[in-house]
Amino acid sequence: MRWRREDGAFGMPGSNTAWVTVATLASGFEADVTVAVLGAAGIPARAHGNDFVGLFGPNFQGATAQGVDVLVPIDALDEARGILQAARDAAAEDDDPDRPDARSA
Repeated sequence: MRWRREDGAFGMPGSNTAWVTVATLASGFEADVTVAVLGAAGIPARAHGNDFVGLFGPNFQGATAQGVDVLVPIDALDEARGILQAARDAAAEDDDPDRPDARSA
């Protein structure tokens, strides 16, 4: 993994690598998708929150009262922000009804 430190201790207990919040999302499902998007781009990420229960009970991936943070290593923060912005832009473009190749529902 390209963000691994030279000593191989990337993100492991005892590591000096700082993890920072790149996004705070409304549900565990959104956080899981974001972690997967970042992971596919080669950036390690993890979801963290105190309220994984959701509004509809345990293990339901609905909205949470406190949100779920997605964390990345501090040295990957700028690249992670760029990847997430590109994903938001692509999603907005897909939702654009005026796009020439948009399908009618």
